[in-house]
Amino acid sequence: MWHRLLFCLSSLIYSNLYSQINFEQYRLPIQKTNEKIIIDGDLNELIWTQTQVADDFFMITPVDTGKANQLSEARVTYDDENIYLAIIFYNTAVKGKYVVESLKRDFSFGKNDNFLVAIDPFNNQTTGFAFGVNAYGAQWDGTMYEGRSVDLNWDSKWYSAVQLDEEKWVCEIAIPFKSIRFDDENTVWGINFSRLDLKASEKSSWAPVPRQFPSVSLAYAGALVWDAPPPKQGNNSSLIPYFSNRIVQENQSNAQNQFKVGGDVKFNLTSSLNIDLTVNPDFSQAEVDQQVTNLDRFELFFPERRQFFLENADLFSNFGYSTIRPFFSRRIGLEVPIDAGVRLSGNLNENWRIGVMDIQTHADEDQQISTQNFGVFSLQRKVLDRSNINFIFVNKQDVNENNRSNSTSPYNRNGGIEFNYFSKDNLWDGKLLFLKSFSALKEAQGNTFASHFGYQSTRWKWRIQQEYVSGDYSADVGFVPRKNYHKLQALAAHLFYTADETISLLSHGPSVERIYFFDTDWDKKDLSNHFKYLFNFKNRSQFSLGIQRQFIELLRNFDPLRNQIATLKAGTQHEWITYTAAYNAKPQNRFTYSLEALSGGYYQEGTRTAFSGEFGYRFQPYLELNSLLNFNHIDLPQPWDTTEFWLLGFKANITFTNTLFFSNLYQYNEQLGLWNFNSRLQWRYKPASDLFIVFNSNEMQLPQLSSGWNLTFKLNYWLNL
Repeated sequence: MWHRLLFCLSSLIYSNLYSQINFEQYRLPIQKTNEKIIIDGDLNELIWTQTQVADDFFMITPVDTGKANQLSEARVTYDDENIYLAIIFYNTAVKGKYVVESLKRDFSFGKNDNFLVAIDPFNNQTTGFAFGVNAYGAQWDGTMYEGRSVDLNWDSKWYSAVQLDEEKWVCEIAIPFKSIRFDDENTVWGINFSRLDLKASEKSSWAPVPRQFPSVSLAYAGALVWDAPPPKQGNNSSLIPYFSNRIVQENQSNAQNQFKVGGDVKFNLTSSLNIDLTVNPDFSQAEVDQQVTNLDRFELFFPERRQFFLENADLFSNFGYSTIRPFFSRRIGLEVPIDAGVRLSGNLNENWRIGVMDIQTHADEDQQISTQNFGVFSLQRKVLDRSNINFIFVNKQDVNENNRSNSTSPYNRNGGIEFNYFSKDNLWDGKLLFLKSFSALKEAQGNTFASHFGYQSTRWKWRIQQEYVSGDYSADVGFVPRKNYHKLQALAAHLFYTADETISLLSHGPSVERIYFFDTDWDKKDLSNHFKYLFNFKNRSQFSLGIQRQFIELLRNFDPLRNQIATLKAGTQHEWITYTAAYNAKPQNRFTYSLEALSGGYYQEGTRTAFSGEFGYRFQPYLELNSLLNFNHIDLPQPWDTTEFWLLGFKANITFTNTLFFSNLYQYNEQLGLWNFNSRLQWRYKPASDLFIVFNSNEMQLPQLSSGWNLTFKLNYWLNL
């Protein structure tokens, strides 16, 4: 079977399956200016009357067959320090109040009138940077990977200002060359501009992008043509020291005062390759994880939020699949603190990228955790038009074995290679992955092989995928929640688009999916059949109905409620059907909501009814209120009987300005007997420099009663050297 999949992938690579759109006409010259540009949203500088205009935007949604109704213009220039952008969004077809959530950074794309620019400095249609602002001036930025994905956890230093009236809104942006990585010999960059106008329910872009893809998809970018090579960065070094003081009380003990000093150093080896150093890092200001009701048999994934791990994170953390990651940075520094770390990452040239990371952690005698060193090496080579081959090696090594438990290995290593295929038109994608683990323990030396092949057009989407993870495979610094299995998965979906412009329905269609899990002896353990019918409306709301048939043979004893009442025995078989319905309201209203309900069977011939909802209201642009509600009613035989538990969350974001934020989050998880309150004040007194005041308080009953609170004051400063 697998040799057929390899043959299909090989045939795909050397075949021209689809004619390509000619993007030669989407070339925007950029010329240097000697004029001083003030970032104020007022385009009164002479240069803005002399630059070529990127206009005549194409509509992406609701349909991608013509020009946008709301007219837009974009202009670009540069000097020795910055790239400058000037954007005008006219309200030519639909006027009204602008839609924004708040002034918070990295706003939700689909809930704001906004502008985005995607920049591809290496013109490789795979990696780059994305910057954006909403209509009230909140900033949005991230690094791009896989040609269409954006990691919003990355923050950099740049400047913007917005002015607006009933007729239009105007944005002016300055992006320092030192804030991005690029090849200073390359005179053609990929670029595209996009606009989301919620009052008109219209998304558009300068270079046309098919509606099934994000507007920043680099495969469909135009070209930014320089009049000369971009200015060389020269020395690009930054020192980011911090001071923090934390008052901590745990389990009614006396409060303790913890003072920390540390910081980061950034400097460039080339204009596209940089080194990051961190000493005694502190992550106390990071947002807390959102609670979830966990009825799953396997470990849950929570994303990385710590700044040191974020730039070029795809080189390290995106290797493999979402449930087969040889490296997962959250494994480092959560149980014990990080002493220091160094990271080299970036582009060697247009075709090669490299990532090297080394981190040293502290010892903890009470937990029998020795001093440990974590090393990662990643190398990526671009092949064909937009594809790449990746290599990775991960090493976890005990430095001082005196504190180590006898049941653990002094080292755990992973080596792997993967081939990622992306067609030039972005319609086809595929992957081949192989991983091998190494350990002093024989039972932790295994391997993994996985692959997929997929297609996504305007109307059709399908994907086939297989995974194999041996029972002795181990990834101590990865995320691999399940082992000893073969997985086969197939998905197919289709959308019918309505031709009648008088009705509110835009498209509708079915999707079907089947997922098999076998053990490595090919005995069936899990089988899931999913059917869903989706309705998309022109106002951006959605409704779906679904049915799922589930078969599970338990691999080990399992507590179906995760509340320690009792467990189901390994080897027992369970089968049930679940019916689902979901609705996402249109984002234009100040009151927004999404609802989902399910009803059906559960383990041990039980039943489960569940409801979840997210509700939000905005007093734009200063106050955003959000609440999360999740309720489960489960009937099981004795000793569980009838069980009900709630998950409640309430969040209030106050954005006094686009540099002063006050967020408050309260969560209650009845399943764990947990409640948590987090309050965070952030003042960005200079670009990329912050003062944080953070308060946390929590109590949890399972697996054992624990409670505590902490209050943190933290100040950091970004100093360019």
